[in-house]
Amino acid sequence: MSQVRIPPVLRRHVDGAKQVEASGATVGELVDDLIGRYPGLADQLRADDGGLHRFVNVYLNGRDVRYLDGLQTPVGENDALVILPAMAGGNVA
Repeated sequence: MSQVRIPPVLRRHVDGAKQVEASGATVGELVDDLIGRYPGLADQLRADDGGLHRFVNVYLNGRDVRYLDGLQTPVGENDALVILPAMAGGNVA
């Protein structure tokens, strides 16, 4: 199983865990496994079209999956996935 790091803003959906395990051969399968285990993540991770929400960044071993093969990016058993919601806002002076 792969390790998935969960940011503080999403931990309420995974019983407060900082890291959870998920299985799958691709990033998409890992995301589906996460959603199956923690249904509250569905609206946070998946867009209506089935892709990743544009406000969610997913990194596999430190590399943004959008610059790899997206949800089709292969995942090894010992790979690490990090989910980071994009931050917006702020004051530009």
